[in-house]
Amino acid sequence: MASQFLPTYLCPMKTITLAIVEDDPIVKESLHTFFGSSPQFEILAIANSVEDFLKMLHEDSQLQPSILLLDIQLPGMTGIAGIPIILESLPDLSIIMLTTFEDSEKIFAALMAGACSYLSKQTPLAKIKEAVLTVSNGGSYMSPSIARKVVEHFAPKPKKDHPSLTERQLEIVKGIVDGLSYKMIAARLDLSIDTVRSHIMHIYRALNINSKGELIRKSLDGEV
Repeated sequence: MASQFLPTYLCPMKTITLAIVEDDPIVKESLHTFFGSSPQFEILAIANSVEDFLKMLHEDSQLQPSILLLDIQLPGMTGIAGIPIILESLPDLSIIMLTTFEDSEKIFAALMAGACSYLSKQTPLAKIKEAVLTVSNGGSYMSPSIARKVVEHFAPKPKKDHPSLTERQLEIVKGIVDGLSYKMIAARLDLSIDTVRSHIMHIYRALNINSKGELIRKSLDGEV
């Protein structure tokens, strides 16, 4: 009786279904041409924005790519903001960020939102393919410069003389890092919005910063 199992080299190649959300016409065309020319991949959707991609999903319930290549800076909603909304419709989707941004704030915001991989747009197409194959097999992939930032973030850091913040101020900082609005922070801590704003003003002064982005960066870098 013949074996029901084929040798690996005779097994049919699994087709990897892709979607691309990218507004740069040159990058979009490069990805389309590169992946579209290989029988190993099937491009199911290409959109200029998160909103356009969500509309495609709404209009076609059968549209279920396994991997999404997603930019951050897009018309309308950012890629990072769109991640949780997209995953509501496609919970099994693996999202690879493909972006020009390499700052720690956006890297961790994307990963915390649900992306599994993060690539620089400077990554050669062959390496992007390697990333897609890795993710398709259940792994995660990051550009070397991105991976270095992640490693540095989790590496032990020498103790610094941090500006002294009160326990309440640290709770407010955590709320901001969690993406909460002042109103939501006030509700979480049972404070008035004016009290939250007053604390924010003192936090900015103590840390010598002027924006929410700087505060998040300092917190992620362990400087708060």
